[in-house]
Formats: sequence, structure tokens, C-alpha cells
Amino acid sequence: MSVPNFFALSAKDKKQQVISMKEFEGKVVLVVNVASKCGFTKQYAGLEELYKKYKDQGFVIIGFPCNQFGGQPIHIHLEIESFCQVNFGVTFPLMAKIDVNGENEDPVYAYLKSQKKSLMMARIKWNFEKFLIAKDGSVYERYASVSTPESIAKDVEKLLQA
Repeated sequence: MSVPNFFALSAKDKKQQVISMKEFEGKVVLVVNVASKCGFTKQYAGLEELYKKYKDQGFVIIGFPCNQFGGQPIHIHLEIESFCQVNFGVTFPLMAKIDVNGENEDPVYAYLKSQKKSLMMARIKWNFEKFLIAKDGSVYERYASVSTPESIAKDVEKLLQA
């Protein structure tokens, strides 16, 4: 099945309700595979700052909890949300826990990886890899886990002005 762009996809939210990515059409979207107990977990604070700074201009962050890398997120959806809110003040949307690699990978990640491969591999290497989606649903860029939210701000601004 061919997917024309990111907004043609859907995923389950933390309540297991199907959400169409079309809901975010016309916005700049940052998709992040998040975890709760990882060396990069502190990025939640930077992600929330980025979200608050640009959300009124048409920017959204969507967090997809995943425990394929050392079993690091908390396992119950409500615990994930509570952890993020209490420790980092997260207000951006968090989806249901998914797989980002392998035979059970979520279709959103299958699509994202098909559009932007990292250096010599399509797999997600670790938590907090990021994909920036343009207003037209095309995948603009893929960022490694070490890329901080602050380092992505200039690309977010560029896409918001496009």
C-alpha cells in the first residue's frame, strides 16, 4: 500500500483510540520515539519548551513511547503520561506505546523510516530519534537521538514560515 504523505496515516492514542494524522494537516509536526528511563529522557524538557514556543504558530510534537531499547519506558499508558507531566511538565500529545522496528513496527514508523533513512540504515537506533514533518505531510528531516530539541528550532522556524 502506498502512503502519499504523513497525514494519510493513523495511530492509537494513549486511550487506544485511533487518531488520524490528518488532524494535524497544515501543521509542522515533530514525531519522537520517547522513553521514560533513558540517558536522553531529559530531552522531554527541551521538547516541551519547543512545543510551547511554537504551538500557537502551527507546530505540534507527537510522542510515541517505545520500549524496544532496554525496556525503558514505564509500561502503563497512564503511568507514562503521569511521569512526563510530573517530571517535565509535558503537555504535547503522547500516543500509545508502539514498536518502531521489527515485524510489529507501527505503520507510522514504517512510513517515516522509508522516507528518511539514517546513515546506512533504516532502523531506529535508539530512543528520542526525531522526524520533522512539513505542512504538506512530507518528511523534511530525521534527527539522531543526540540532536537536542534546541538544535531543531531553526528547522521548525523555517517550516513554519514556508
